[in-house]
Formats: sequence, structure tokens, C-alpha cells
Amino acid sequence: MDFKQGYNRWLTEEKVEAGLKTELEQLTDEKEIEDRFYKNLEFGTGGLRGKIAAGSNRMNVHTVGKATQGLATYLLKHKKQPSIAIAYDSRNMSKEFADTAASVLAANGVKVFLYPSLRPTPMLSYTVRHLETDAGIVITASHNPKIYNGYKVYGNDGGQITDEAAKEILNFIDETDVFDGVHTMCLKEAEEKGLLEYITEEVDKAYYNKVATLCIRKDLIKEKASGLKIIYTPIHGSGNIPVRTMLKKLGYEQVDVVKEQELPDGNFPTAPYPNPEDKAVFELAIEMAKQTEPDLIFGTDPDCDRIGVVVKESATSYKVLTGNQVGILLSDYILNARREMGLLSEQDTIVKTIVTSDMVKPIAAHYGTQVMDVLTGFKYIGEKIKEFGETGANNFVFGYEESYGYLSGEFVRDKDAVIASVLIAEMALYYKEQGKNLYEALEDLFQQYGYYREDLISVEMEGKDGQEKIAAILSALRDNTPVDVNGVKIATVEDYKLSTRYNCLEGTQETIYLPTSNVMKFILEDGNWFVVRPSGTEPKMKIYLSIIGKDLADANVVLNNFKKQVLAVVGVD
Repeated sequence: MDFKQGYNRWLTEEKVEAGLKTELEQLTDEKEIEDRFYKNLEFGTGGLRGKIAAGSNRMNVHTVGKATQGLATYLLKHKKQPSIAIAYDSRNMSKEFADTAASVLAANGVKVFLYPSLRPTPMLSYTVRHLETDAGIVITASHNPKIYNGYKVYGNDGGQITDEAAKEILNFIDETDVFDGVHTMCLKEAEEKGLLEYITEEVDKAYYNKVATLCIRKDLIKEKASGLKIIYTPIHGSGNIPVRTMLKKLGYEQVDVVKEQELPDGNFPTAPYPNPEDKAVFELAIEMAKQTEPDLIFGTDPDCDRIGVVVKESATSYKVLTGNQVGILLSDYILNARREMGLLSEQDTIVKTIVTSDMVKPIAAHYGTQVMDVLTGFKYIGEKIKEFGETGANNFVFGYEESYGYLSGEFVRDKDAVIASVLIAEMALYYKEQGKNLYEALEDLFQQYGYYREDLISVEMEGKDGQEKIAAILSALRDNTPVDVNGVKIATVEDYKLSTRYNCLEGTQETIYLPTSNVMKFILEDGNWFVVRPSGTEPKMKIYLSIIGKDLADANVVLNNFKKQVLAVVGVD
């Protein structure tokens, strides 16, 4: 794609929004111009995500309009009178992009159900199923910095669209001219013509009632919930109302909210990187905790699909649990509670991603239940829920990924921090009654199943050069597969692009029956492993690590050494 030609067209095109044109006129850095125009913003299985700015490779009303026109064409091909639900979070331009999408869809004759104010991503997933629409859109960039926004598309099952659907939609997007090919209609006219309807609070109430059914030890909550002290931060996002509504509904009366982070704000003034994986976002909550001494601290990201948990590690220090650790705690808690209630069965299945800790496998084996691995991305967990419903061979009880996403129940098909907050509160309450906090409960699991430790290395590689470098690194690993890591032989290589699992020790190969993805996993003889993949939503290469130590101190040493060794093997400084 000729970036100069694209740049010049945007400069001269009358339909370019005035503010965007001014922004382009002020650009002087040719490298920046190239990055904005060397390609169109990619539409993948997760939709769009990019920096908010002018350009074909940026999030703006024109690229959102083009993507929506392609989506409208796709929907009209498959159904005569399609409908769609739209939600948005607290990010800058989220409402504007949601309105743009509604305008384009209505102009194409697609019935739009639009939330009148911000809502979490998982509530959109629920709404698609509840209103029986043919698709859904949520405007969010999850936990990315403020300069980003995104556009996620959901199918009629409430899960993110499949790879096949994404490819078909992309073809229609590619055929659409960003200015001349996009149809629009003002929202007032759309409402008058019955093509736009605003979603009412009745849908919210239905969702809250469903979430309440996921509590397992209901008597414990009824009798003891009022005694649990919680500090919660929505990190300037969409979780404030739904999370607090659910906690209040269930009887958790002692919930303190971090005031400085309570209200929606797309600039994230107290958390430049609004990610609950980052301890920095919890600094204000931890300061509060020193005064109020809560039993539990947690925070949700801007679109409230991820949740981070902070626990008291010692008399004076607090620790942010990893996504793996929270997932392990919840897995054990849910299976244990189901056994206690007489609900446990051999068909009960926990679904996790290939980059998530394997510690859950011995836990599931202890309870006589199953674990299933899927590709990275919660949409693949959603697909398994749908598959289980169709075959009846498995019973979905819990799904999670290391990046702080969790789900129980089948009425939502994406990670859900509202549901997770309720389950985490119940779990904390259960252990409080046993005289433990979550950190002590986790230590008990380590002693029983082994000291698993995981880490994630994100290597930023911006722009066209960065994308090419990531592709080159993965190609090199594929073409010249390493034999060992610091003397420990690599036993298995799983190549998800080629769909092969190669046993290096026996020289045998088998097929991996998962969708293809440019991901490689290397499993060593000692059980440690690492995975290399490009991020699907950020300009980064991600390296996932997992080890097992003899005890906590040993695990930390082994992990630090393994990290250095893997970086050397991958060829990253």
C-alpha cells in the first residue's frame, strides 16, 4: 500500500472530519505518516484495535465506519432483517465510535439496539443472547493506554466471531471505500424509523439475576457476606455500577470504593496503563487498606472483563496475585464447593488457554474432572461452551486465561469481571471463615500440588519494522528449532501455525486439532515450557514462561534463570 498516496487522499478528501484533517496537516515526521498509512487498520478475530488518530491504520470515525459497512454487508448477506446490539466503555471516543457504528448499520437497514451509557464488555455478550440479536459490537481497547481504542464483534451466540466469519467480514471491509462506500443515517432519523432502539434497564436486571445464580455456597453468603470487608477500584472504567450492584445485591455491605478511581475517565489520570496486572493501579487501594484492613482488594479494567486481586502477603506488604494464581484458586474453590454440594461429575470441565498454568491439571485430576486447552484468546473458550452445549459430552464449570480473564456460567461467552468479582468475594468469605486469606489458601495449594511459577515477557515492537521483526523471529524458531535450553532438552514442540505436535525425543509427530495461529510452544524434559507469539491487540511479541520449583524460593530462582535462558534462545536482548 502506497502510504503517500493514502496520506494525500485523506488530506484532500472533503469527507474527512475537520479535526482529523487538521491533525494530518500538522504532521511532519515521515516515519509517523508511513505508520499511519502503510496499511489499513487490521480487522482480525477480535475486530479492530489501534491508536486513536487520523489515518487508515488508526482508530477514527472513518475507519470505524468502513469496518461497520463491511459488517453490515456481511449481516445482510446472511439474514434479510438482521439486528445488532452495541455497547461501549469509558475510553475516549468510545461513545462517538458507538454512535458512528449505529449510524452506519441503521443506514443499511440493520436494526440496532444501543446502550444509552457505558457498560462492561461481558454485558454486551449477555445482551446479544438475551435480545437474540444476530451480532454485537463493543467499543473498547480493554486495558491498553488511553491513546488506544478498539471495536470487538460478537456472533449471535454471544461469543467473539469465529475466524471464518472474521475473514468473510474482512473481505467486505476491503471492498468498501473508506469515504465513498460508507452509508450513514442520523440517529434521530434511525430512531424515528424504528431502526434504533435504546436498551433499557430491564436487560441489566436480567443479567444481575443470572449472575446471582452462580453463587455456590448460598447459605454462607446469606449468613456471612455482611462481615467481609472489600476495597474495590473500577480504575476509571465501566465496572463501578455493575460490580457494586452485584455485591450489594448479595449482601456484601462493607465495600469501599477508591474515590479517585471511581468515576469513568478515558484519560485514566491515576493509572496511565489501566491494567489490573500492574501493581501501580492498586497503589491508592493499598494506601486505603493500611487504614481499613480489608479482607479483599480487587480492581477491574476499563471494560470490566478482567479483574486483579490484591492480598496481604505479610503484616506490612501487599501482593497482586497473578492471573494464573487467581485462576488456580477459583478452579480449586469451584470444584471443592461443587463436590461439597453434590454437584461434581466426571463431565465437569475447566477450559484454559495454552499459555495458562498447567497447575490446574493435577487439581482437576484430584477431583476427577477434566481440563481442556484452547488457543490464546477467550473467544476460543466461548467456542468450547457452545460445543459442549451441542454435544452434551462436557459440562462447562469454569474457564480462564493467565491475562486475568475468568468465566463461570453459560449465559455470557466472554471473560466477565462482574461474575469473577462475585466468585472471588465468595471464595474470600469461605477462607475467612477458616481463618485464612487468599494468599494462605494459595500457599496450601502450592504445598499440595507443586510450586508452579509463570511469567510473561512483552517485547514492544512498534510499526511496520516491528511487525516484520516479530515474524522473522518466529520464522527462525520454526526453521531452526532449538534443541535445548541451557542443557535441558526440548521434549515437545507444538507449532500452532502448522498444527503439529512434534516429539523431539521419539521423532514422532501428531496433528493439533485447533485453529491455526502463529504460535510456538516448547516443552522441556523437566516439564518447564515457554511459548512465543505475536500479540493480537498490541505491537508486541509475547513470551510466556512456566516452571515448577521445589519450594517458593527455589521457584523464584528457577524462573529468573529460565527467563534469561529463554531470551537467549529466542534471540531477544
